[in-house]
Amino acid sequence: MGLFAKRQSVALRIEGMTCGHCEQKVVTALTNVKGVHLAKIDRPAGRGTVEVDVGTDLSALTAAVAKVGYRASIETTSA
Repeated sequence: MGLFAKRQSVALRIEGMTCGHCEQKVVTALTNVKGVHLAKIDRPAGRGTVEVDVGTDLSALTAAVAKVGYRASIETTSA
């Protein structure tokens, strides 16, 4: 893809986070997914935004969140 790969923003709905530690677990899980550059979580709103390379397997995002004990679903994607 070259030095400057195209990126997209993915909005997630995340359920089950109750504290800052929960939020940090989700951020860590998401940023460990190949192709993820940035994960921002708004715990009180139960939402997150993840910046990924175009072509990243988006199901890997929800799987990573599930692996640390929370439920996530993809809301929208945009280029």
